[in-house]
Amino acid sequence: MKKNYIYILPLVMLLLGLTSCEKDKIADQSVITIYNYQKNEFDKWLEANYVNPYNISFKYRYEEIESDYDYYTVPADIKMSIIMAHLVKYLCIETYNEVAGIEFTRAHFPKMFFLDGTWHFRNNGSYELGTAEGGKKICLMGINYLGSVLDGTYDPNYSIADGLNFYYIKTIHHEFTHILNQNRDYPKAFRMVTGSSYVSDSQFSEPFKSVYLKRGFITAYAQTNADEDFAEMVSEYVTHTAEWWENQMKQAETMYEDDLNQTQTGRVLIEQKLDIARAYMNDTWGIDIDKLRDCILRRQDNVTRGFVNLTDLTVD
Repeated sequence: MKKNYIYILPLVMLLLGLTSCEKDKIADQSVITIYNYQKNEFDKWLEANYVNPYNISFKYRYEEIESDYDYYTVPADIKMSIIMAHLVKYLCIETYNEVAGIEFTRAHFPKMFFLDGTWHFRNNGSYELGTAEGGKKICLMGINYLGSVLDGTYDPNYSIADGLNFYYIKTIHHEFTHILNQNRDYPKAFRMVTGSSYVSDSQFSEPFKSVYLKRGFITAYAQTNADEDFAEMVSEYVTHTAEWWENQMKQAETMYEDDLNQTQTGRVLIEQKLDIARAYMNDTWGIDIDKLRDCILRRQDNVTRGFVNLTDLTVD
């Protein structure tokens, strides 16, 4: 059964209160999806910066058919959508232009983004930050929280840069990695490194929630399955500094002794998987993930220092 509930209760109550003769005048179109709308300044900016150069549709208006029927969903705020469109362009699309060339981006970057105002909460205590579908679409969630992430009030555990990465930018690189894998699969050798240690939906339960580094996984979520592990490996690497990565590796230097299947320290296992991922990205797609990381971090620094206008809708 469809479960797309949106916050339109006042409107529903108003419609239910109409007289029977007035009911005949109610349109049979969605109250959220706007048909035959005139392009606003944002639409024109998207056409100039997404549609024309990349043939990418950036959908910020709520469309029932694009949403996920299994979750409660909320329309994205237009102001936050404008900021997100700038961030995706500057920190994601253009980073691949810079490292792999614009023709690579045009050929492989997803042709649709759909924005959801809130996260997709699961019944195991976790929630989705984004999804990739069929190699062509990324659904990016939690858009209405973007403002509080950028001003540092959403999560005190993160700096602005770390919060931006955790909730949005890393998610896009994670989902794009899935898309690349859906087109050309990563080596089977990757699946074998920690092949018997994946825990599916228990990744956020103890002890797995706390000991993932020792078990050979870069995040708790990477313990889900090999596909998520690979996407986490690439996206975590390219969105964090070398110092951050080395700190993670130091925490992974001991072995999780309760795992009878584990024969190497977490650091050795993670580095084995990173070597496979690095070779795959370079040999299959011509992407040096170290250069990609340098590009992302440089641009991220420009954003956090206020050097990038995230609300400008000027079309040259």
